[in-house]
Amino acid sequence: GGAGTQTSALAFGGEDPSAATNAAESWNGTNWTTVSNLGTARQRLGGAGSDNTSALAFGGTPPTSAATEEWNTGVPIANVWQTGGNLNTGRNFLGGAGTQTAALAFGGNPDTAKTEKYNGTNWTEVNDLNTVRSYLAGCGTQTAALAIAGYEPPASAKTETWNGTNWTEVNDLNTARYLLAAAGTSTSALAFGGFAPPQTAVTESWNGTNWTEVNDLNTARH
Repeated sequence: GGAGTQTSALAFGGEDPSAATNAAESWNGTNWTTVSNLGTARQRLGGAGSDNTSALAFGGTPPTSAATEEWNTGVPIANVWQTGGNLNTGRNFLGGAGTQTAALAFGGNPDTAKTEKYNGTNWTEVNDLNTVRSYLAGCGTQTAALAIAGYEPPASAKTETWNGTNWTEVNDLNTARYLLAAAGTSTSALAFGGFAPPQTAVTESWNGTNWTEVNDLNTARH
């Protein structure tokens, strides 16, 4: 899972190298620093957050989880993950957007279109994605988000925008794929990497209307 910006980010959980890990690291724009571990080791989880001082980890596996953890470097205890409210639907390979106190979780495996929003305490189910899918990417805020690509099956190029109430299908990615990453806002985003198949280095830029292919990642990966 990940959260934050290019100069202030947090990476947490994942697979290391063949089992779920609870490791977490903070990025300051130059270096990665190990910080306190997640309470529960997990992979295939969702993430949201504004920077490396405030983040949210939710869902994941094994087993398929509804658990949520909150990272806050000041409250109530500095530099420790705190237990938050559980998702209503446990899942993995889901999309995420928003901040620690205003997050969005959508899609995921077992295959679902369900969307939930977090208010800092509890998750509430809201309107579904138009297309059931997992292994997707997400970015943006709780009131203006993107759900990008994923696995329907097969690999999907579909993009949907969230306006705080409903999802609307908009123009597709140029390259259908899943297990990709994304960053940015609902009107200015990047989607990169993934599995088409095979795994890809393709990067695309979103201007609020269309996706345009730009320079590839240096290393193809998913």
